[in-house]
Amino acid sequence: MASDDITPHEGGSEPDYRFTLANERTFLAWLRTALGLLAGGVAVHQLVPAPATAGAVLAGLCVVLAAALAATAYPRWRRVQIAMRAGEPLPRSLMIVALTGGLLALTLAAAVFLVVS
Repeated sequence: MASDDITPHEGGSEPDYRFTLANERTFLAWLRTALGLLAGGVAVHQLVPAPATAGAVLAGLCVVLAAALAATAYPRWRRVQIAMRAGEPLPRSLMIVALTGGLLALTLAAAVFLVVS
């Protein structure tokens, strides 16, 4: 059966429940990370003193990264679940590279802000 005919809950062979639960935990971890970044962006926007531009840039980076994570968490969960049901290799995720790069950019922007202020 081709993976095109498989949904996350039907078709293929039933994956070991431990792998299904691990996939769900990973999905929830992505969402927790997105919520943490969103909260960080709101906190920076509300609490960072002047210059307001620097705070807005930091807050914006947090919110954009949070939105990207939240938008890609479910499709990633779905692709992994279908691959497990189809007995195929797990798909790679470019979001790991994007998250790493985004957090590096956020950290560098915060460091510049601290040095300048």
